[in-house]
Amino acid sequence: MLLLERDSGRMEDCFFYALPSRLRGNELLVVNNAGVIPARLFAHRLGIRAERPWKHSRARREFMASRIEVLLARRIDSELWEALVRPGRKIRTGERLFFEGADLEAEVVGRGNYGLRQLRFHTSREGAVCEVINRIGHVPLPPYIRRPDEAADREYYQTVFSKEPVAVAAPTAGLHFTTAILKELHRKGIVIAEITLEIGLGTFQPIRSESLEGHVMHSEAYEISEDAAIAIASARQQGRPILAVGTTVVRALEDAAHKSVAAGRSPEAIATGRACADIFIRPGHRFALVDQLLTNFHLPRSTLLVLVCAFAGRDPVLSAYRHALASGYRFYSYGDCMLIR
Repeated sequence: MLLLERDSGRMEDCFFYALPSRLRGNELLVVNNAGVIPARLFAHRLGIRAERPWKHSRARREFMASRIEVLLARRIDSELWEALVRPGRKIRTGERLFFEGADLEAEVVGRGNYGLRQLRFHTSREGAVCEVINRIGHVPLPPYIRRPDEAADREYYQTVFSKEPVAVAAPTAGLHFTTAILKELHRKGIVIAEITLEIGLGTFQPIRSESLEGHVMHSEAYEISEDAAIAIASARQQGRPILAVGTTVVRALEDAAHKSVAAGRSPEAIATGRACADIFIRPGHRFALVDQLLTNFHLPRSTLLVLVCAFAGRDPVLSAYRHALASGYRFYSYGDCMLIR
């Protein structure tokens, strides 16, 4: 873990297990309790307005042999999802897909940017679409892990806070925590509040526009419980620092604060319940709730790196990244982390 002081730019190399000793003890840790669903599915095509069974069994077999990979990107409702489909050029609106290993099918009902499709799922068991997806799906491991997913990944690609199966990628800053570290934090009197943000693939979409102002930010659903809202308001009123575990938490909290101010309330009087964050946090953003940030190291041209630069300053962050590269820190989902305060 790299410790970065925002005011001075001072850096220090340490280990994550030392986190409890590095905190003062009055911090409120806010974590994302989203769990990763097995969002990678495999299907076969039936075609547009085709009927089963076909008259010519050989033609049917050849057509159905075309394997399609579906990566769920964002849930719209229990049966409608945005997804990446490969090979995408062959999959047109009206196409019907039948999934391996279950009574599950989907119709392509729309198209989106960057190869996204809208899929409406159906199974003969009413209300069981999510259950079937969970049973037959594969864990969407980061692409740099060049092996098929294994049964153990359903446990290892989850944080210790994982409760709500709604995300297609792990809130990676939370992967560093263990039950032993949580016990140390509790022993020190540090309070932990949980929120839920449904991480979609849009989180990892690179910035393709020439300027930050031209980037169209994706939307992600989040939910803040009454207990979490009370803990956040209490910490702010008492002058206790709020430490966001991961950029997803920053995005949810700052979006909730923005909505609170727009409604004529103070930033900490955030609303409870579900909402959608489409906020793009970039340099110039005035942080209303987040005082400290624990985050992994992110890719260039990513909105996540832009958020970190907005929080700690472009020059200090780039200096920290150069130090991390020179010191052998690991990047990406299973990499090392940085505590910024």
